[in-house]
Amino acid sequence: MTNQTIWNLKSKNLKSLNQKSMKEILKNRSKKFAVEVIKVAEQMPNKPTYWAITNQIIRSSTSVAANYRAVCRAKSDKDFISKMGTVIEEADETLFWLELIEDLINEGLEVKSHIQLNELKNLQKEANELVSIFVASNLTIKKRLNNQQS
Repeated sequence: MTNQTIWNLKSKNLKSLNQKSMKEILKNRSKKFAVEVIKVAEQMPNKPTYWAITNQIIRSSTSVAANYRAVCRAKSDKDFISKMGTVIEEADETLFWLELIEDLINEGLEVKSHIQLNELKNLQKEANELVSIFVASNLTIKKRLNNQQS
């Protein structure tokens, strides 16, 4: 499966895949997301004002991919829920930084000449989809854990 295919998969299509395939697709998809965010970060102006944003968005987006790999190695449902919580937080933080960059573009700041708005919109869409998938997975495991305790 190519990276382009992985990038284009929608969350509703993931439901028909087996669990092992879904894990691999999400590992690759989250890594591809980090790569694409890094490409955008590389386009940020090289000024102290933008260094913090660039550093934070690279850290949070790569953390999504790295921590999702840890989720796949969870030792229990509780471990899964804990690790997935970190993935969700990092994905949402990445979305925040993408939205901030969009706001800077809309304000007409120097970022505008460096970054294409459609690139940003695509990344925001992917971040939202990843957050939705991760939240749904976490809720599923929480329900299973609650049913086992009942």
